[in-house]
Amino acid sequence: MGRDNVMPVLGMVMVMVVFAGMNVLYKLSIEDGMSIRVLVAYRYVFATVFLGPLAFFVERKKRPRLTWLFIFQAFLCGLFGGSLAQNLYAASLSLTSASFASAMTNLIPAITFILAVTFRLEFLAIRTVSGKAKVMGTLIGLGGAMLLTFYKGVEINPWKTSLDLIGNHRASGNHALGSLLAVASCFSYAIWLIIQAKMIAKYTCLYSATALMCLMASVQGVVYALCMERNWGVWRLGFDIRLLTVSYTGVVASALTLTVVAWCIQKKGPLFASVFNPLMLVIVAVLGSVFLNEKLHLGSILGAVLIVIGLYVVLWGKCKETKQREQLLPVKTPMQQASEIELSEPPDSGTTTSISESNVTVDEAIFTAQVVPM
Repeated sequence: MGRDNVMPVLGMVMVMVVFAGMNVLYKLSIEDGMSIRVLVAYRYVFATVFLGPLAFFVERKKRPRLTWLFIFQAFLCGLFGGSLAQNLYAASLSLTSASFASAMTNLIPAITFILAVTFRLEFLAIRTVSGKAKVMGTLIGLGGAMLLTFYKGVEINPWKTSLDLIGNHRASGNHALGSLLAVASCFSYAIWLIIQAKMIAKYTCLYSATALMCLMASVQGVVYALCMERNWGVWRLGFDIRLLTVSYTGVVASALTLTVVAWCIQKKGPLFASVFNPLMLVIVAVLGSVFLNEKLHLGSILGAVLIVIGLYVVLWGKCKETKQREQLLPVKTPMQQASEIELSEPPDSGTTTSISESNVTVDEAIFTAQVVPM
């Protein structure tokens, strides 16, 4: 295995470790008493401060002209993929466990597929093998989520540890409400993926688009937190777990890992990056058991396994459908390629995307549903 094959694998493993650490830090800060709303607001403020200058210098020569449509799309992305999704996810994490919330995020590709079919962005094609696989994978994933929520089973302790970083600060949770919030965050995240696919199709500068989304999410998060939190003391940060969490999630989990994920997708494609997400579930389960004294139960393990199986079945169906579509596409002659260039938008529109490329599907959204910071 050459360097070109090893580096993307190591990169995605590092990304999954970072995301797993983010879940643990989220849990620690929430149990320490930090406001969820303030945590989310600070996360995107830190991400914006870091990503803004990076996007400005890296993409200053190729950035498309910013239009009101892009600004509106960035606002929606900041809402559904940032402030709303993260507030729901963090609230779910506070009521359940880090491993439970991490397992539920594997439902995002299935939910993205459901929304795409509902809004006629994608055809069901139930008579094809790929269509049956996507439906079957969605049902398996939803069944795993229900098992994870409603069945607890016997407690499983693979190792004994006396380490518990939460200690007496552990809050009582509402498992049913936490499950609903987790599913709601997955729906919000799926909506963002579809909107983002439309936006990135023309606004091709990834760092600038993400920085703009983080800016919108930070404004929304700060406004929401100011409206809900009347005590100014909750905004105070010291040299403690709260500062570590907001800086880690904002700079490392939201900004630095984005660069690694984008590079891995460029080298190996979105499907390659997607298959690594279940690794995060395993790492979170281990870290939660060791550092947070979270108990593993038979129902949680079986439900998580079903969700992961459903994830891979959906991705397999989508991959097969994409290959079939590519085989059906006619090979274009140089004359046809030249005509597409002539039909592309004028240079002053800020994009060179041709008409044939503007028909955006949700393929990229489903494939990349698991590799963007949650």
